Amino acid sequence: MKWLKKIKGMERYDRITNIIVLILALLSLFPVYWLITNSFKTSADIYKMPPDVLPKSLYLGHFKELFKNQPALKWTFNSFFVSVVTTTLSVILSSAAAYAFAKLHFKGKKILFSLFIASLMVPKETFIVPLFKIVVAFDWVDTYQSMIIPNLAMCFGVFMLKSFFESIPDSIRESAKLDGASEWYIFWKLMLPIAKPGIGALFILNFVTFWNDYLWQLLMARSKGMSTLTVGVAGLMQEINPNIGLRVAGAAVAALPMIIIFIVFQKYFTKGIAAGAVKE
Repeated sequence: MKWLKKIKGMERYDRITNIIVLILALLSLFPVYWLITNSFKTSADIYKMPPDVLPKSLYLGHFKELFKNQPALKWTFNSFFVSVVTTTLSVILSSAAAYAFAKLHFKGKKILFSLFIASLMVPKETFIVPLFKIVVAFDWVDTYQSMIIPNLAMCFGVFMLKSFFESIPDSIRESAKLDGASEWYIFWKLMLPIAKPGIGALFILNFVTFWNDYLWQLLMARSKGMSTLTVGVAGLMQEINPNIGLRVAGAAVAALPMIIIFIVFQKYFTKGIAAGAVKE
């Protein structure tokens, strides 16, 4: 009956592993929980020692002040507009480039793709000055296009989606070619739907990246009305203001959309990451 003992030992090991994973998950979620609960406390309750794990009452004064005395609605709109437009366009461009590298044959393809991969090792901060000069030359400062267009070329997206398109059998493309389908029709109608999990994962990653893009948006947004939520909330942190609750409420508002988007699209995210790691 040694095999029964082995099975019981494995089950006990799985239970212990699950308990450890659960504890680590709760610990990782605790900062988010603490941020959200503190946003519903008064400033005095936030500084209270020992702190209250749950707010005694839901205080909405910080959110009212944030959206009444600060252009938080405008910041929120700017963040959503810039993030959604930039993410959508970058995913489309990355998908087209990845399809070309995976399925099309042209001279210099391997060299060009190697340059794409090499560019991933170059941090954005190294070329932010020449990029800023180009934007100033186009007179785009303090406009939406200055926050959107420079972020459209995402080499990581090309690298990530290339593996998805390579896993799609070439017979699908060849059959469509025999039926007279154009290359654009094959890409848009056949390949993109198959690569939907990878596109969904890339959409989430890009959205979070552009939502949190503080440095570039700070350089481009000269007026308070053009600031994004990340820049606006950071401005609240730098102001000499004793109302710590206002800052916490602003941070909660900035973090909440990303949490909601990940919860809603986590199925596509996990499926996309897992599918991209396996090649048939």
